[in-house]
Parts: sequence; C-alpha cells; structure tokens
Amino acid sequence: MIEINLVPDVKQELIKAKRVQALVISGAILVGIVAIGIVVLLALYLFGVQAIQSHLADDAITSKSKQLANVPGLSDMLTIQNQLTKVTDLQNEKNIDSRFFDLLNAINPSAPNAVRFSVASIDSGTKTINLEGQAANGYVAADILKKTILGTTISYKDSSGTKQTASLTTDVEASQLSYGEDATGAKVLLFTMTFTYNDAFFARSSQDAIIVPPAFQNATDSYKGVPQSLFVDRPNSVGGTN
Repeated sequence: MIEINLVPDVKQELIKAKRVQALVISGAILVGIVAIGIVVLLALYLFGVQAIQSHLADDAITSKSKQLANVPGLSDMLTIQNQLTKVTDLQNEKNIDSRFFDLLNAINPSAPNAVRFSVASIDSGTKTINLEGQAANGYVAADILKKTILGTTISYKDSSGTKQTASLTTDVEASQLSYGEDATGAKVLLFTMTFTYNDAFFARSSQDAIIVPPAFQNATDSYKGVPQSLFVDRPNSVGGTN
C-alpha cells in the first residue's frame, strides 16, 4: 500500500510548535499549583502550628510562674544567688587600703625633717588623700614632705605579670600653713596636704607592689635654686697675721 502525505511541511511544524506550547503551559500551570500549595502550607504552619505552639508555651510559662510564686522564700533565694555571682567581681574591685600605712611611713622624711600626722584619710570616690599634721622643723620639713610625695613611685606587676612603675601623684596642694604649739608647748608648723593618688597604688590587681620613695636629698626649693658651685669650704689660714 502506498501512503501519500498530503499535509505540507509547514503545517507539520506548526502542529509540533503547538504541542510544545501546550506542554510548556501545562508545566507552568503545574509549577504554579505546586508553588501555591507550598505557600498555603507555610501559611498554615505560620498561623496555625506556630500560633498553637506559642499559646502552649505561654500556658506553660504561666503555669510555672504560678508554681514558682508559691515557693516560700523564693525572692530571698534569688537575691542571695544574684549577690553570690557578684562576690568575685566586688572582691577584685576592692582596694587594698592597708597599703596606706606603708605609704605614710614611706613618704615621711627622716629626722630632723620628720613630721607627725594628726589626720590621714582616703576618699576612694574622688581618689584623694588628705593629710593634716605638724612639723617641728617648720617650712623646710613641710616642703621636703611635699617633694617626697611628688617623687614617690610604686613598682608592681599588672594582671599579665608585666612589671610596671607609676607615680603616686602629679600634684600636691599644701594649705593651712601656720605656726602653733604642740602638746609640750613647742613651736611647730601646722599643715594640710591634699593630692589625688594613682589607682595602681591600692588596686588589688597590682601584685607584689613596692612603694619607692625618692632617694634622700635636700629637696627644698631654696637648695635646688642655688648652684653648688657658688660655695666652697672655708680655707685654713697659713702663716701669721699682719
């Protein structure tokens, strides 16, 4: 049997193109339906499952809160527990005030310029030290005390173990200088000295701290202001007098 195809080639290409178009449209519709289904499922999960879970969680929190509220002394236990967690931090922040007595001993000049303190106080809020006392050697002793305070340093190891050196203070204010009498009736110079101290002096983190006063010397302004070359020892007389 002989078959003759009476459909032209152009018509066949058109039919194939329509078939491809139908497949693409069908696939797009199918993908769209799947996407819509996914969106619907997500919406159901978001507004359904999560809402239910949130409601159950709220109920559980409310129930547990009521149970905890009925526990006697709970607020006291929580307060104590909170304070215990801060004990270490508070201990680390606490200053070693006992170094203050070593400091007073270190800055006090040696005789005859030694002074006696009647009031010695620390204000940790303003980091200020206030000293009130008397000096038997008058203004010279007070001036040497001031210079000694300015020259005092501390040698210590920081938290990393590195050796550090810091000055006690950078400025000392001397005030209320006046002469008076001590308990024995002797004439003494009354003084008040105030200065802001370096935190490292009393910090607990400053390990192996050593207070280093300046080397003993005449630290008065009059002595430092006069060149040594102006003075020599008095020569001995040789021979008789005319």
